Amino acid sequence: MTDVQTLLKQGKKTVIMGILNITPDSFSDGGRFLSVDKAVEHAKEMEKEGADIIDVGGESTRPGAKKVTVKEEMNRVMPVIERLSEEISIPLSIDTYKSEVAEQALKFNVEMVNDVSALRYDPNLGRVVAKHDAFICLMHMKGNPRDMQINPYYEDVVFEIKEFLKERIDFAVSLGIEKKQIIIDPGIGFGKRTGGGIEDNCEILKRLSELKTLKQPILVGASRKTFIGNIISRENKPLPPWDRLEGSLAAACVAVMNGADIIRVHDVGETRRCMEVIDCIVKNPMLNKVETGF
Repeated sequence: MTDVQTLLKQGKKTVIMGILNITPDSFSDGGRFLSVDKAVEHAKEMEKEGADIIDVGGESTRPGAKKVTVKEEMNRVMPVIERLSEEISIPLSIDTYKSEVAEQALKFNVEMVNDVSALRYDPNLGRVVAKHDAFICLMHMKGNPRDMQINPYYEDVVFEIKEFLKERIDFAVSLGIEKKQIIIDPGIGFGKRTGGGIEDNCEILKRLSELKTLKQPILVGASRKTFIGNIISRENKPLPPWDRLEGSLAAACVAVMNGADIIRVHDVGETRRCMEVIDCIVKNPMLNKVETGF
C-alpha cells in the first residue's frame, strides 16, 4: 500500500484525490452515496479508475450549507471509513474541521485531514493531527460556508491567499505538526468572486506558481465548481455541475502546469487519463534533457 508521503515524494505523476461525499446536500452529488454500501462501492470504483487517495466527507461545505453535529457527521463517515480501511489499498483522507471526527477517523488508518478552516474552527484539531503524525491540508477560505460568497473582496487575491497560508503553516508548526506533513490549498470557490466579469478562481489558477515559494505541496479542488458553470454558460444560464467535466479538466491541466501536486476531483477516470498526458509534458525528466542542436 502506497502512503501519502510516498505519493508526494515520487513526483512523477499528479496525485488524484477522489471525492466521496456522504452528504444529502453537496452541490454536485448530494444524496448519491448516503448508504454505506453505495459509498464503499463508489470508493472502490474510484480506486479502479486511478484515484491515489479517497477524501471522505460527511458535511457539505457548499455556499450556504448548514452545519451538522459531531454525532451526525460521525454516523455518516465512520461506518464507511471502517469498511474502506479494510477493503481498499489506497490512502484515506477525512474532510473535516472537527477534532472529534478526525480523532476517530485517524484510528482507522486514515492518513490525512482535509481541513477547510485551516485550523481556525476547532482549537483541538491541530493537536490531534500532530499526535497521530497525520498529514493536514490547510485551505484558504474567506468567511465560512454560510457567508463566504456574500460580497467577497480582494485587493490582490493571490497575495492575500499566500499571506494567509504562510501564517497558517506557522500556526500548524507551533502545534507540533511537522512541515513535511502540511499541504496547502488556495480554496477554489471558497469565498472567491465569480461572474460579473471578475473571476478570482481563474486568476488563482493562472498565478498558482506563486504559492510554490511556500515550499509545501499544493492541492487544488476545482472540480465542477460554480465558476466553471459561469464561464461555460448557455443562454445566460450557468451549466449545471454534471455538465462541467470539460471545464474541470481544463482547470486541472492549468493547475498542474502551474505547480499543483494533488487534484481533488469527482470524475476520477477522465482526470487520470488527462493527467497522464499532462504529466508526460510537465513531469517527464527526459524532456528537460532534449538538446535542440543549435
